[in-house]
Amino acid sequence: MKNLQLAGVARAMFASRRAWVFGAAMAIAGVANAAPVEIQVWHTLSDANKAEFEKLAKQYNKEQDQVSVKLRGFSSQDALEQEAISAVKAKKAPNLVQLTDNHSPEVVAQHKAILPMHELLAKYPIKDLNWFVPATSSFTRDSKGRLLAFPWMAEVPVMFYNTAAYKKAGLDPNNPARTWTGLQAELLKLRDVADIDCPYASSDQVTVHLENLAPINGQQFTTNNNGLDAVTKKSAAPAMQFDTLYMRHISLMVSWKRSLLFMAHTGDAAADKLFAKGECAVLTANSGAFGTFLNTKSLAFGVAPVPYYDQATKSAGQPFVSGSALWALEGRPQAEEKATAQFLAWLSKPVVAAEWHQRTGFLPLTEAAFRASDVSFYKSIPGAQAVIASMSNRPASNSRGFRMANYNRIEPVLNQQLNDAFEGKVPPVAALNNAASQARSLATQR
Repeated sequence: MKNLQLAGVARAMFASRRAWVFGAAMAIAGVANAAPVEIQVWHTLSDANKAEFEKLAKQYNKEQDQVSVKLRGFSSQDALEQEAISAVKAKKAPNLVQLTDNHSPEVVAQHKAILPMHELLAKYPIKDLNWFVPATSSFTRDSKGRLLAFPWMAEVPVMFYNTAAYKKAGLDPNNPARTWTGLQAELLKLRDVADIDCPYASSDQVTVHLENLAPINGQQFTTNNNGLDAVTKKSAAPAMQFDTLYMRHISLMVSWKRSLLFMAHTGDAAADKLFAKGECAVLTANSGAFGTFLNTKSLAFGVAPVPYYDQATKSAGQPFVSGSALWALEGRPQAEEKATAQFLAWLSKPVVAAEWHQRTGFLPLTEAAFRASDVSFYKSIPGAQAVIASMSNRPASNSRGFRMANYNRIEPVLNQQLNDAFEGKVPPVAALNNAASQARSLATQR
């Protein structure tokens, strides 16, 4: 009887052990086959840059099975922000959103829906992350230098030029003009010798003809050290003071309009299409237009810095680094926060970040990404390597960016005043005075 009892206990123990082993095996299998953590990334990229981002997201999803990145594109910043507001209220917010630089990043970071990037990366650090332009990436940093957003779409204004048109006009495509006076001489040849109907066009006209006219020519765009002092000190709101440099420049642009040299100007990227089609020979625009031109067949082009005035400065200063960035949103599960950081870490890998830079024209994310860029690629685009390399230099104080409250409302006013001046509706001096006055009023509103 005792032996039978022992045998029963043994069978029970064996059955229990077999059940535990089976359960453990099933649990392990469940972990191995667990669905990846999904993160949502909302953006406003278009055309070639959108396609490149989609390609990278697809590549990331294919390389690993822990995280699944879902991209959602929007036609405009306003459309994205409105949808994001609704999603936050419904507690269905995305994990990352692309926001354009509004020149008040601290204000954005204080919103309860925002998770500052330095807080996310403190929990889940990205190893060996040496930023390419730390001193000039203030558009994503607070007054303490802490990173508030991921500067994935950082860019600067540049000058693109059609190398075939330059050759036709008898100009050296490897040595474009560095000053506005020198560019005028080239535009005349493009018009009269090469018979180009649109010698010069400009996209992002506020960025090119107002904001960056200052740092490139060794001046400040606003008072209070470009508004950077106002962040930490009790002082009056920064104001724009458009002096003789601005009057000279806007007057020159008006004269170019009358002389059929300056044929198209837009506050957005619309003029980029004219350059891509070969209709305009020279274009000033943000470097993010590079991707579109690179994917345009039969277009041969070079890249140069935006011209400067040698009467104002002996050598050109660096432009502001601006653009847009990926902001993390608060209130997501811990697993999603970790997955978000994993995706950003992958984007930061030198080979990935280098490819993004070379395919889009956005600045290299890290020093390693710049070093990983293919030298032969730079050689195929005259001037590209020199322009990007110059951004790694420590900038003068004038080039560290600027701060101004309500700039999202001020920028349209500046754009309209430029349109009025360029179209001859308002004299340049009056347009600049109107712009400064309205900007001052808007900057002080709460």
